[in-house]
Amino acid sequence: MRYRTFLHALMLFVLGFLPFAVVHAQSDRVVIGTNVGDIVIELFEDRAPESVNNFRQYVKDGFYTGTIFHRVIDGFMIQGGGYTADFRKKSTRTAIPNEANNGIKNQKYTVAMARTSDPHSATSQFFINTTDNDFLNHTGMNMRGWGYAVFARVVEGHDIVDQIGQTRTSSGGPFARDVPVDTITINRAELVEPASEKPPVAEARAGQ
Repeated sequence: MRYRTFLHALMLFVLGFLPFAVVHAQSDRVVIGTNVGDIVIELFEDRAPESVNNFRQYVKDGFYTGTIFHRVIDGFMIQGGGYTADFRKKSTRTAIPNEANNGIKNQKYTVAMARTSDPHSATSQFFINTTDNDFLNHTGMNMRGWGYAVFARVVEGHDIVDQIGQTRTSSGGPFARDVPVDTITINRAELVEPASEKPPVAEARAGQ
């Protein structure tokens, strides 16, 4: 009887501490506010830590404010994060390693790092896939096979992505084509607290 009473008291004691051991298993989110509406993306920090940390720092620095989506190809992707409305290319930090071998595919509404022909040349520019682009996926550790690193996905504002993706394009600045006729400007990019999508999980205590 005493043993059962002790176990009951112990359970009450442990349950009393559980609320303090609860954390939310959620990724960081970023709102990309444009002049045609907001796009919210969820970052895959566990799968693309270099790319996410790089992007997050540009966001914290206010780098993307005033930049544009300078390259739009209907049925392919929308690209931005490197040029101002007058087509001035912004100075960036050092390029980061390509994380396209993380297993995440370039599917519709995923966000990936833009780069030159050098696999490890990504800096600030990113693009949002507007269709499944399997040919951009990682296939090998070589120049042709590296692919483009996906580091996030759109969770809100899919209609805004579609709207930008279908905008009329022409030449502009140093580009002979694919520049939106009506400028698509990023007015702000901010880290935000994500809405709860998953139930809370108990955080492992020391020794577990």
